[in-house]
Amino acid sequence: MGRSERGRFCSRAGCPIRLPGQRRVGGRAAPQWPREPEPLPSASLVQLGQQRMRLPLERSPAALGLSGAEGKGVAGDCSWSGGEMAGENQHQTLRKSIAAQPPAAPPRPPRSSSSERVTLKKEIGLVSACAIIIGNIIGSGIFISPKGVLEHSGSVGLALVVWVLGGGIAVLGSLCYAELGVAIPKSGGDYSYVTEIFGGLAGFLLLWSAVLIMYPTSLAVIALTFSNYVLQPVFPNCIPPYNASRVLSTVCLLLLTWVNSSSVRWATRIQDIFTAGKLLALALIITMGFIQIFKGNYEELTPSNAFNFWMSPSVGQLALAFLQGSFAFSGWNFLNYVTEELVDPRRNLPRAIFISIPLVTFVYTFTNIAYFTAMSPQELLSSNAVAVTFGEKLLGYFSWVMPVSVALSTFGGINGYLFTSSRLCFSGAREGHLPSLLAMIHVKHCTPIPALLVCCLTTIIIMLVGDTYTLINYVSFINYLCYGVTIIGLIVLRWKKPKIFRPIKVNLLVPVTYLLFWAFLLIFSFYSEPVVCGIGLIIILTGVPVFFLGVYWRNKPKCVNRLAESMTYWGQKLCFVVHPQEGAPEEDDLPFTQSQLPGSEKSLKKQ
Repeated sequence: MGRSERGRFCSRAGCPIRLPGQRRVGGRAAPQWPREPEPLPSASLVQLGQQRMRLPLERSPAALGLSGAEGKGVAGDCSWSGGEMAGENQHQTLRKSIAAQPPAAPPRPPRSSSSERVTLKKEIGLVSACAIIIGNIIGSGIFISPKGVLEHSGSVGLALVVWVLGGGIAVLGSLCYAELGVAIPKSGGDYSYVTEIFGGLAGFLLLWSAVLIMYPTSLAVIALTFSNYVLQPVFPNCIPPYNASRVLSTVCLLLLTWVNSSSVRWATRIQDIFTAGKLLALALIITMGFIQIFKGNYEELTPSNAFNFWMSPSVGQLALAFLQGSFAFSGWNFLNYVTEELVDPRRNLPRAIFISIPLVTFVYTFTNIAYFTAMSPQELLSSNAVAVTFGEKLLGYFSWVMPVSVALSTFGGINGYLFTSSRLCFSGAREGHLPSLLAMIHVKHCTPIPALLVCCLTTIIIMLVGDTYTLINYVSFINYLCYGVTIIGLIVLRWKKPKIFRPIKVNLLVPVTYLLFWAFLLIFSFYSEPVVCGIGLIIILTGVPVFFLGVYWRNKPKCVNRLAESMTYWGQKLCFVVHPQEGAPEEDDLPFTQSQLPGSEKSLKKQ
């Protein structure tokens, strides 16, 4: 396609290639190119001609505005002068008739159905919504984090208390997110809410830290855990080689990126199946634990032994134990990232949260109880794979079930993280905080392919270059900081917009209690790990100059605009993507307000 031909589709400030009904997202509004109106049907043209052009061939003198002899001459004389006068008056009357006729409304293109429009499809029902929450929470955390929680708490009993309280805090946070999700029904989760409440800079800093470090690092950890468990039977007596684990993790990421790019329905089905699989694996652990309890093997769970401290935990150690537990519960807010793809989000979003979070808390607590029926605290602390050690002690020949279950669980976790984090990139680009190419979806599959590719590539880079397990410490701090800022936004939104439509409105004690616990964790995390928390803050603040250079600075040089336009153009050709088309909002997304009726309709209803 030559440059002159490209000019028809390109705009320096906007998307080069568009479909009808699209809008410019982010940055300056692109010029609206004139569209050729669709021809009216022949019947409409005939009616319009009859209304505007119909004029009787014979008119009375009064109708022509004449009287007396003049009128008689016109009525009875067929001379040239009379015909000329009649023709002139007919033209005047015709002009008056056309001027009095109201202007015809421009033809409207036929409204396409939601299934035909190029837009994100609402294909996530209640079951898939629960699977997204449960599948993102239950990744590798429950198979790894029990060691960290026990190490910092100092006793079995206090470790179990930490797990229960961690679930309770997640419930409080999810209640707040349920209110925000139905009050601001936009995809993007924390980012969309913070941007809406606090403005562009605060939202961009959250987006920057999430896209740069938070989600790629979490994805890399889960992918490496997957590869290590898959390769363990191949290398039973040693740690899997560095290159082998990285190659397998990369293949897994590329495979799931292709699946998510091909179909939303495929991605949600994979999430449903693997979530069911990991729940069955944890149900097996819990069942074996109950069998051990019925056999009388619960010495470590008796009150005298459970609260027998082998070390006295400080307040800072307790804060670190809660942070380790919060890593296992992270993901409870991920359904808010895909709100626009939920079927009936005002109902299914809170329902999915209320079902999933208590279920995960129950499963986590009883899984830890089951661990302590088969292992002493010292055995658990010395194990690098708690679930595998548990299987070796109780399952015997079928101990291979545990590493397979962990691998399947982490595989589903990778799929869930890719699905939700790509929607975060999509929402950021739609607001103009990321390149506009990331706000585009495939013409046929309606999936955000550029955003998925960015998430996949950043994860692979961090996995190959960075020290992943050191970065996870910064991730926990940044993650918890973002949760607190978002819930502060809930209180600010109550104050700024008290009359906004809220299908769910939690008691004010819920966000206040969460924020008190949040402040406790952050203060003592700074006290006990000042370097980790300081680096986490620096990572967030590096987004400030990026915001002012990339977003706030509008009048960039022409060469920069041309480069961005060219990259967008070739990205569109490579991925076959366009901006989503505008359409009528779904009925589920509209506030339940009384419709404004015209006066005539109101009078009819009163009658």
